[in-house]
Amino acid sequence: MATLYLVPAPLDFGCEPQAPLADVLPQGTLAAAAGLTHWICENAKTARAYLKRIDAVVPLAAPLQAMAIQELPREVHKKGDHDGAGANAQAIRALLAPLAAGHDMGLLSEAGMPAVADPGSSVVRAAHAMGAAVVPLVGPVSLLLALAASGLNGQNFAFVGYLPQDAQARQQRIRELEALALRTGQTQLFIETPYRNAALLQALVQTLKPESRLAMASGLTLAQATVHSHSVKTWRAQPSPAPERLPAVFAIGR
Repeated sequence: MATLYLVPAPLDFGCEPQAPLADVLPQGTLAAAAGLTHWICENAKTARAYLKRIDAVVPLAAPLQAMAIQELPREVHKKGDHDGAGANAQAIRALLAPLAAGHDMGLLSEAGMPAVADPGSSVVRAAHAMGAAVVPLVGPVSLLLALAASGLNGQNFAFVGYLPQDAQARQQRIRELEALALRTGQTQLFIETPYRNAALLQALVQTLKPESRLAMASGLTLAQATVHSHSVKTWRAQPSPAPERLPAVFAIGR
């Protein structure tokens, strides 16, 4: 049985300028990725663009046109796959046919580590069920980078995905997460689509208690990266703008 490699991507998807690959990914990760010719990804077009960037640093084992690149089912993008493959189980197993045939494969998301705040966990589970080796390669994970830079509790934390878009439901969820963080000391991490960053930050500053701590990290690993971590009281007195086009990670704690 061959090996499924979890290949991280830089955190600059959709950002300009992009980060030099050698600055954010180790040589060993780039070399391992360059040696693969069979891929499962979120989007074939962006996967080819990433492989082209790798080729500029480490020559690919085959031309881009010869790469076998398959996309995850559309349903996985809509609903995620962390609760089980469900109706997509058969489709996921079909994607791994090259693995059963002895070809090493790469699993790739558009930014960061696949299957972490991104789809792909159903592929990993299916590979384990087949008896294949699963090897995560080293690369940037925005959640851990943001947590480390926040000054919040890194011994007990949870990632809760996206908060509701509806203003009332979002406010209720913020209060629930704050209560949990203040009661247990568990840092609560979450993300938002970049164009909604400002609305989320405003809701956090308005809803959270003055003594709670709020952190926002954006553009991590990029030249324009920023990290702000203060009490909500300080946020209100000295507001910092939310990034409009950069991915951001938010955290609340005590």
